[in-house]
Amino acid sequence: MKVISILGATGSIGTQALEIVRQFPDRFRVAALTAHTRIELLARQIVEFSPRLAAVSDQDHASRLKALLPADTKVRIVTGEAGYQQAATLPETQMVLGAMVGAAGLLPTLSAIDAGKDIALANKETLVMAGEIVMNRAARRGIKLMPVDSEHSAIFQSMAGHSRDEIRNILLTASGGPFLKTPAADFLNITPEAALRHPNWSMGSKITIDSSTLMNKGLEVIEARWLFDVDFSRIQVVIHPQSIVHSMVTYQDGAVMAQLGIPDMKGAIAYGLSHPERLFLDIPAPDFPGIGTLTFEAPDLSRFPCLALAFQAGEAGGTCPAVLNGANEVAVAAFLEGRLPYVGIHAIISEVLSQHQIDNHPDVDEILAADQWARRTAQTLLRN
Repeated sequence: MKVISILGATGSIGTQALEIVRQFPDRFRVAALTAHTRIELLARQIVEFSPRLAAVSDQDHASRLKALLPADTKVRIVTGEAGYQQAATLPETQMVLGAMVGAAGLLPTLSAIDAGKDIALANKETLVMAGEIVMNRAARRGIKLMPVDSEHSAIFQSMAGHSRDEIRNILLTASGGPFLKTPAADFLNITPEAALRHPNWSMGSKITIDSSTLMNKGLEVIEARWLFDVDFSRIQVVIHPQSIVHSMVTYQDGAVMAQLGIPDMKGAIAYGLSHPERLFLDIPAPDFPGIGTLTFEAPDLSRFPCLALAFQAGEAGGTCPAVLNGANEVAVAAFLEGRLPYVGIHAIISEVLSQHQIDNHPDVDEILAADQWARRTAQTLLRN
């Protein structure tokens, strides 16, 4: 029986992880759940899975949650950043699933590592912002850090039995999103509704918009650099519209190892929670005769310039990736709220990066300060 805490229990990754817990009650027990604002769903999860602790964003949400729960529910409700860190460090927890959205996942993940918890990481922003710090701390504590993003899980699986010294490069696949064939002139008229219609994957709104701009793939490039300790020059993005090949690794002898499957995150989540074992999941293998053809192409950086920005920020290093991420979070939120056109996402991020003075060797506090500076600067640009 593995005891887990789920940070971000009401999001796409969190709810699918709880489906796995539901399917394997003899394998997993939930110690803590956290949410931001989806209190009704969290209340239902607490009733079903009986965690010892639940964390929400503030006291108002805590009061709402308590009112929704049966009077005899035995759960301790905590709030804010301190509450999320309590959820990540419960003594009985063995593994923490980091599925919070955005920069909010960084401090709880670091707290879990410092407390000696193994990590199943879906929150890519943790490594985008502070990859060197996170990986060094995990190594010093002997922490098992399992990637949960489908692409990074695929790379991890494709590396099984091989030395990292044998790797020539990593190929991250991307579907290309809903606008892969959309003419650049039409990007001016893209609406949030259109951008949220991803052709293959069912995800939360923020990551779906990031997928449409290819910023999500850029963040995954930075994540891969730290997870697998490879230079940016050895990471390549390949557009693969069918989303069957989840990613690939090329070795020094020219051999390529790939992990394939239908577009379903539960496989990667389950493998992250159960490694080195594989669970029996009701997920079909791809119907290769029915699919017929798998295609690949290079990304068009003139139409998807956010991917180029991510490579540039990653290679610049220091506080630059945190600034990239913070500005992107603000720009995506503004687009979803109708305050920014789709093409403005790249424009805002690019301008914020151009104003940033890079700190090449930041500590955690300096990374968080850079993140906050980026958000303030992006908001000022939006107002102006």
